[in-house]
Amino acid sequence: MRYGCLLLCLLSAACARRAEPHKLTLAAAADLDFALEEISREFRAAHPDVDLAIAYGSSGNFYAQIRNQAPFDVFLSADVEYPRKLVEDGIGARDSLFVYAVGRIVVWVPASSPLNPSTALRAASVRHVAIANPQHAPYGRAAVAALRSLGVYDGVERKLVLGENVAQTLQFVQSGAADVGIVALSLALAPPVRGQGRYWEVPGPAYPKIEQGGLILKDSKAAREFRSFLLGAVARRILKEYGFSLPGE
Repeated sequence: MRYGCLLLCLLSAACARRAEPHKLTLAAAADLDFALEEISREFRAAHPDVDLAIAYGSSGNFYAQIRNQAPFDVFLSADVEYPRKLVEDGIGARDSLFVYAVGRIVVWVPASSPLNPSTALRAASVRHVAIANPQHAPYGRAAVAALRSLGVYDGVERKLVLGENVAQTLQFVQSGAADVGIVALSLALAPPVRGQGRYWEVPGPAYPKIEQGGLILKDSKAAREFRSFLLGAVARRILKEYGFSLPGE
């Protein structure tokens, strides 16, 4: 009888271990904030055994943290060059490097603003223009390139306020700390933001292609499943809804 109870306890413990979800932590670029939340809901429904946690921020800061052994499992960067550099440094699973989307930028103003987003960067009444910090945010570098290409950089240079990432850049304009901002189209299209403002999409030739890439940092079945899901039909549909262009299209 005693051995039967012991066997039952061992079987119960084994089942409990099997039922424990696999923890998967993502470091994700801030432009993915709303789109990735939708994708993660779909992923969790398809993979209830994976406990998915997401941290959002600037790709450059995450790159520095990962080089200093930050405990992330997957890195989703707004610039594929950061994951490529990590691979060159011997960090991450080399065969897991991938491109998942191409980002786009817009000039965004609040709905209550009298400014026309297509001409706002040239408006004399504008006191502050928000962009992400180009030192570590790919969308900030794209914004600077666009300002130069559009011939307005010299006129707005002293008006620039820098967000830590592109999501904070949007918050600056939403809060009134800036009159206008250059942000990710994916944020402007997000349901909580869509009715709060108006935007003008910056022409693609005005800035370098924002090729967004990812890398598995700690190889696991859960990480591979997430990578496959992100590159699959459901996630691609959601990314397109948020204004991303897709690889191969």
